[in-house]
Amino acid sequence: MGDRDGIFAGDDPFALARSWLAEAEVSEPNDPNAVALATVDANGLPNVRMVLLKEIEADAFVFYTNFDGVKGQELAATPKAAFVMHHKSLHRQIRVRGPVERVEEAQADAYYASRSLKSRLGAWASAQSRPLESRGALMAEVARVTATKGTNPARPPHWGGFRIRPVEIEFWADGAFRLHDRFRWTRANSESAEWNVVRLNP
Repeated sequence: MGDRDGIFAGDDPFALARSWLAEAEVSEPNDPNAVALATVDANGLPNVRMVLLKEIEADAFVFYTNFDGVKGQELAATPKAAFVMHHKSLHRQIRVRGPVERVEEAQADAYYASRSLKSRLGAWASAQSRPLESRGALMAEVARVTATKGTNPARPPHWGGFRIRPVEIEFWADGAFRLHDRFRWTRANSESAEWNVVRLNP
């Protein structure tokens, strides 16, 4: 598009997303990689929560979670998701929609190993999304896991990564008088390398 220049310029939406995230890492006070991730339950009722985006690959977005938690179960049943990344300091948003798949075991192992020891142990201790008697009970389980798993725990089988291969990405930037700039990138399927870019009304 003739007027898709400046912060919207480029032919690769993933490179553009990485560029926007890099800018936000300088200006955002907390968690510039936080996204609001939406899934649906068995009745089609949406669920949304904040997660941390850990990688923007050549053609996908990656985050990690507990497979046995609500989001993990919902993604297993309906492997589609959407998220929005909002950078308040830059007045920008990135919206993503597409099918979801698990990342490879080796990739999940490598990311798990890069986390702090306490976070690795926490992944073993937390029965994510299930009722918890008390904070004390959780900390007791952390202590038990610490004693049994040691200082180099393997990745739990119930914990790993998901990859969203988008069929739609929208880049949004705030405009004066609510006349925002919006460009929606779409492709026929998650394997296609050809994107169609359309400017949207604010």
